[in-house]
Amino acid sequence: MEGGKSPSVFDLTRQRAIVTGASRGLGRHFALTLARAGAQVALAARGIDRLHEVVKEIEGLNGCAVPVHVDVINGKSVRACVETAEKALGPINILVNNAGIAVTKPLLEHAEEDWDSVLDTNLKGVWLMGQEVARRMVRREQGGSIINIASVLGARGMSQLPGYCASKGGIINLTRAMAVELAPHGIRVNAIAPGYIETDMNRQFFGTQAGQRLIKRIPQRRLGQVEDLDGILLLLASDASRYMTGSVITVDGGQSAAL
Repeated sequence: MEGGKSPSVFDLTRQRAIVTGASRGLGRHFALTLARAGAQVALAARGIDRLHEVVKEIEGLNGCAVPVHVDVINGKSVRACVETAEKALGPINILVNNAGIAVTKPLLEHAEEDWDSVLDTNLKGVWLMGQEVARRMVRREQGGSIINIASVLGARGMSQLPGYCASKGGIINLTRAMAVELAPHGIRVNAIAPGYIETDMNRQFFGTQAGQRLIKRIPQRRLGQVEDLDGILLLLASDASRYMTGSVITVDGGQSAAL
């Protein structure tokens, strides 16, 4: 652009995104990151009260955000969420499927309800949200980007997390299946597989002896910080990844490479 800066390929101005599980942790950070890059963001979660706090943070950055209630395991709730987001912001062209839970207990102590709650939230929720947003993208014929949050535990096992490992492995192959089918419509579907990322939910554990032992197994000898995911998120959300679909990008400080 003569006489000025060329626009960044990572610029998300005029883009509209939904982030699930946006009330705290990675989801909150993802929403803030997209907003800083110029996107208007629909913050989706079950606990809508906490979403108002994130909206204020984004508005403090001169960004635009709206809170939207969603229960990702309920198809009716998912459809209402996307409809509300599009009425408020316009057609959604970025979806970050982040909502997820974990139940940590020995395999033989897992109840059927434990398994169902994790698989429904982590895997069924990704499918329902991805399907609803993709349907609308296909009808508009304008393409878009769907980013599923997987985990390094989707490709390896860990004790006491059977449902979590299974669900994240499912997300990885669901991402690939969606990518193949939606590519002709200009819709890219990729996944981020984080390793150990420090959040409010796990900070106390990683301060224990068991947590410190896990950190020592990471080649970089440190936990990831939420900011370590910013570059990958913006890559996949923006036109910088226009020839990427079906990719699973690992961000784990070398943890999986050392196994």
